[in-house]
Amino acid sequence: MKNSIKVQRAIFDMTQADLAERIGVSRQTINAMEKNKYVPSTVLSLKIARLFKKPVEEIFFLEDED
Repeated sequence: MKNSIKVQRAIFDMTQADLAERIGVSRQTINAMEKNKYVPSTVLSLKIARLFKKPVEEIFFLEDED
């Protein structure tokens, strides 16, 4: 699963640490999600989407091989 977290952070002028603090995870978790090494839970995905005021499908999307 791919995501646009890094792009959304840039739009909102947030660091990984800022985002992590706002949604209650570690900066390392944000880093792993941005590198597509960690797939977040549904709850975490929804928190991120709500924070960025976007539908979850605009932040997280499946690739053909997923």
